Amino acid sequence: MARICTLIINPVSGGYSELRLRKVTVALEAGGLAPEILLTKSDADATLFARRICQEREEPFLIAGGGDGTVNGVINGLVPERAMLAVLPLGTANVLAKELGIHSLEDAVSRIVRGVTRPLTIGLLEAGEVRRRFVLMAGIGLDGIIVQGVRESEKRVLGKGAYILSAARHLCNWEEERLEVMADGRRFDCHSVVACNAARYGGGFILAPDAGLFTPEFQVVCMTGYTRSAYLGLALSVISGRVGKSSYITPITARELLISGNKAVQVDGDYCCDAPVRITARGGFARLVV
Repeated sequence: MARICTLIINPVSGGYSELRLRKVTVALEAGGLAPEILLTKSDADATLFARRICQEREEPFLIAGGGDGTVNGVINGLVPERAMLAVLPLGTANVLAKELGIHSLEDAVSRIVRGVTRPLTIGLLEAGEVRRRFVLMAGIGLDGIIVQGVRESEKRVLGKGAYILSAARHLCNWEEERLEVMADGRRFDCHSVVACNAARYGGGFILAPDAGLFTPEFQVVCMTGYTRSAYLGLALSVISGRVGKSSYITPITARELLISGNKAVQVDGDYCCDAPVRITARGGFARLVV
C-alpha cells in the first residue's frame, strides 16, 4: 500500500505553477507514494495544516512546497519527534534547499522518493507569550530591524530588493543600543546577534560556516561593532566568503541564549517580535529528508 504524503503548497510562491505541481505528483506516485495536496490561502495555513495532519496520523509525512517561510510555517505545526519532513523549493531564496544541496525540483522529488532522513535540530524562540520555532536562523538587531521594515508592496515588485530598500531607510536612522547576551552561561555585549542553525544566510551566502541542521547547538554570530562601517565590513566578508573572527565579530557556539534589550527579532526571514528573548536548540525534532 502506497504511503500517504501531504504536500502543503504555497501557490503564490515564485516557483509555483499547476503544471509543475502536476509533474511533482506524477513523479511521487511513480515512486510509490500517495500524495495529497493542501494549498495555503494565508500565512497561517501551513501551520494549521501541519498541526491537523499530525493530529490525524501516527507517522505524518509532510512536504513543504514554497519558500523558507512555508517551511517555517510547517515546522511550527509539527508534533516534536513524530513527523517526517521534506522540502520542495518553490520560493525565491530557498535557503534550506541550498543548505541541503538540492539543486532542482526534480532532485527534491528523487530525494523524497528515496526517503533517506536525518534527525533535524530546530531552534525555539520564546518572548513572553510568543513561542516560535525556526530552521535557519534567528536574528536580533540590525537584520531584525531590516526585516521588520520591509514593505509588502515593495517585496511583491522587487523581491529581495525590498530588503535593500529597508536597509537603506535604516541607515538614515542608525541606533547604537547594545544587547546583553548570555550564551550557555557566558556573557557578551553585542550590537546585533544571529543564532545560526544553518551555514547559509540570505541565499547562497555563508555567514556561519560551522553551523549545521543536524548539530546539537547553534553557531552564534555576535556583532560587537556598532558602526555603519563595521557592518559594511561584515557584508563584504560574507560576500567574499571570508567570514571569521575579527575586531567587530565574535563567533561562538551555544545551545541556549538569553538576549536582553529592546530590538526587533526575525526568524527564518520574517519579523517575529522584539527582544528580550530566550532561544534554545532542540535536537531530533523531526526526520528531515536529505
